[in-house]
Amino acid sequence: MKQIGNIAIICAKRNNVLFQVLNGYISIHIGCGPDKKVLNADWDDDEKIMEIIRELNFGKYGNDKVSYIK
Repeated sequence: MKQIGNIAIICAKRNNVLFQVLNGYISIHIGCGPDKKVLNADWDDDEKIMEIIRELNFGKYGNDKVSYIK
């Protein structure tokens, strides 16, 4: 549960990401339209959240690799 604040900050800085917390799960919606991706994790699964953070910062969902909402 230590990483939930970190991922919230990362998502808040991007206009192509929607971050949701509901019923003990987090969902990150990336991009828009038919190319939209959704990543999910338990809200207290720090290891999975760290993997998502890495993908958002440096991986295939990096800021320069996902289309922006227009």
